[in-house]
Amino acid sequence: MTITRGLAESAYGVVRRWSARATRFARDNPVAAGAVLVLVLLGVLAAFGPLIAPFDPLEFHAKDRFAGPSGTYLMGTDEFGRDQLSRLIDGTRSVFTIAVTSVAIGVTIGALIGLLSGYYGGWLDSILQRLMDSMMAIPLLVLTLAILAMLGRSDLNVVAAIAAVNVPIANRVIRSATLSVKEEPYIAAARALGASDWRISLRHIGPNVLAPYLVIVTAQLSWAIIVASALSFLGVASPPPAPSWGAMLSEGAREFAERAPWLAVFPALFVFMSVLSFNLVGDVLRDSLDPRLRGR
Repeated sequence: MTITRGLAESAYGVVRRWSARATRFARDNPVAAGAVLVLVLLGVLAAFGPLIAPFDPLEFHAKDRFAGPSGTYLMGTDEFGRDQLSRLIDGTRSVFTIAVTSVAIGVTIGALIGLLSGYYGGWLDSILQRLMDSMMAIPLLVLTLAILAMLGRSDLNVVAAIAAVNVPIANRVIRSATLSVKEEPYIAAARALGASDWRISLRHIGPNVLAPYLVIVTAQLSWAIIVASALSFLGVASPPPAPSWGAMLSEGAREFAERAPWLAVFPALFVFMSVLSFNLVGDVLRDSLDPRLRGR
């Protein structure tokens, strides 16, 4: 009984502290708090989409073709009578899965390359950086399209393409941070005490480049959403009938802009709100992790 009561009091204390921090954050950064709320809602839609969606995203309702927003269809229907809201919810899961997976893989690989390249320097740094420069020389969207042209159309290939494009971006930022950190006195002290290169890289330098890593992740998440939507808009991502924001926006804007404007407005709104929210959260994260901006 005493143990149970102690655990309950401990859990209550944790919840209370986090609630106080969340309240203070919302009061000091109301716009960023709204952005976090939007991302949480989109995350819930992505995780529990099939349970939340009012209809099957592929279900036809022939008698309700081009039905406007109403109590039954909150965001209207398309040319086949498919519920727009259900398709947007299903598309949220697809877009967020692609964005999160590709950014996590690409930024992590790029960060590791930048860490090793910046720490060891010499011929390894020259070879790796020339490879990264060659990737950066190609426009990012063109490079993504080229990779997809070689791999084919599928969500997995979209993830691979976006991840590959993120590698040189993360490499450049983390390498620069590593070059600065490795000149600090505590690195020389660790080396004098006999610490191995791997220990210094992962134990001493790694945690000190975590802040730019997190900022890159949030910034590239918004970019990944734009690219994933652009690829589906161009018709080079996963083929139909799988719902995706870009494909829905393309169909609605090109063919039914006058007859059914909601087919273009709502997908564009989902893209806009998610990208804006990630950018706002990234700005706040950068300001809070950068000691030069923390006092402003």
